[in-house]
Amino acid sequence: MEEKKADEDTTMETSKPKTLRPSPSKVYSSFIAPYGPNLHVSNHPVLAHKLSILRSSSTSPASFRSTLREITFHLGYEATATLSTRDIPITVPGTNHTDHIEATGQKIAQKIALIPILRSGLGMVDSMLELVGDARVHHIGMYRSKSLMPVQYYNRLPKKCEVDVAYVLDPLIATSATVISVAGILKKWGVSRIHVISVIASEKGLSELLKSHPDIHVTLGHIDDELNADGDVMPGLGDSGDRLFGTGPLLEDEEELVHPSKRKRTGSLASEASVS
Repeated sequence: MEEKKADEDTTMETSKPKTLRPSPSKVYSSFIAPYGPNLHVSNHPVLAHKLSILRSSSTSPASFRSTLREITFHLGYEATATLSTRDIPITVPGTNHTDHIEATGQKIAQKIALIPILRSGLGMVDSMLELVGDARVHHIGMYRSKSLMPVQYYNRLPKKCEVDVAYVLDPLIATSATVISVAGILKKWGVSRIHVISVIASEKGLSELLKSHPDIHVTLGHIDDELNADGDVMPGLGDSGDRLFGTGPLLEDEEELVHPSKRKRTGSLASEASVS
């Protein structure tokens, strides 16, 4: 009987499907290899759903902007979990609307700055300000040259750094040359803690970033595997700046407000299907 049982166990083990390696987006925040402990990739199903909408080529600039705001709020909420608080006195109104009860509240202890990288980083600012309304916003403008090297064209950092934590905002990390440069600028300015928030990063770009700045923190929505010869993440988001501000080719839909059953194209497809 024992030998038979052993044979059955062996058969069951061989019949089990092989366990697939999970993608980084499905791994909890304890995932560290091969990027180190300062990386957090969200595994939230709602974010994965929103990310598909953001990627889609049929998403209009208006929907792209609103979806980016929603994703940023989610990622920002997770990224700010490392902040600390201090006790402050507060009063709470009583049920009779005249008494005020003294209590102890909490306030974020650090001075925070948001650093959107122009221009696409602007689409992430409003959501972050909803989370940390007292944060200061300092803009840095960068563009990528034909050699894929970053070129700074705008910098509004004040002369004196009075910031404890800087959140760098950029929807996409491709080669990471831009965000590496911005991190270096912020360190030279005097920021002690830097946290990059991005929707998507390439594997190669993320590795380069954390190799150049192993002390910074990164919060992401997803990691894409491929980086093409032009330095673009695949599949990525497309040109997030163009999609955010509607400066790229637009897909105009004259029947946007027409029910699918009444659309001309839908009707023609339906008639073709009935003929075939």
